Amino acid sequence: MKLKISLVLAIAGLVLLAASVNAADKKVMVTVDNKQDFAAAVALIKSNMASGGRFEFTTDKERAALDANLADMQSLFDKFNTVDAMDQPSKLRLFNDQEAVNATLTHRDGDRLVCESVAPTGSNIPKRICRTYRQTEQDRRDAQREMRGFNQTTQPGGH
Repeated sequence: MKLKISLVLAIAGLVLLAASVNAADKKVMVTVDNKQDFAAAVALIKSNMASGGRFEFTTDKERAALDANLADMQSLFDKFNTVDAMDQPSKLRLFNDQEAVNATLTHRDGDRLVCESVAPTGSNIPKRICRTYRQTEQDRRDAQREMRGFNQTTQPGGH
């Protein structure tokens, strides 16, 4: 049990916040261990959640949860300034917040590759189609916009 706790705390000290890309494997990760680096990572995350950013498809509910997790992490850095200065319960809390942030940002990463098997019309042999999450979401939004436009022109009083 002590080994598991030590391992979790060691990981918490090494991997603290999702924010940038490792070009080799496209993982979302930044290692921060002090208040200043954390502030820079938060600014990067927030800028990437804007329209056109890597995490632009984050929902309002997810943004609220991210804000809560980031605020909790900020309070820990305000209190301790560095990870090394944190007590074990604080490191564990920081790790759990980081995992929640990481999970959301990874799921909503516009650069994430999503593959599916699709049987083309007239064939039973499925083909693998891979697109980025951004392409999938933009196609979904475009289809919704077209349907709204179509519904407005076909309803009474439409043009």
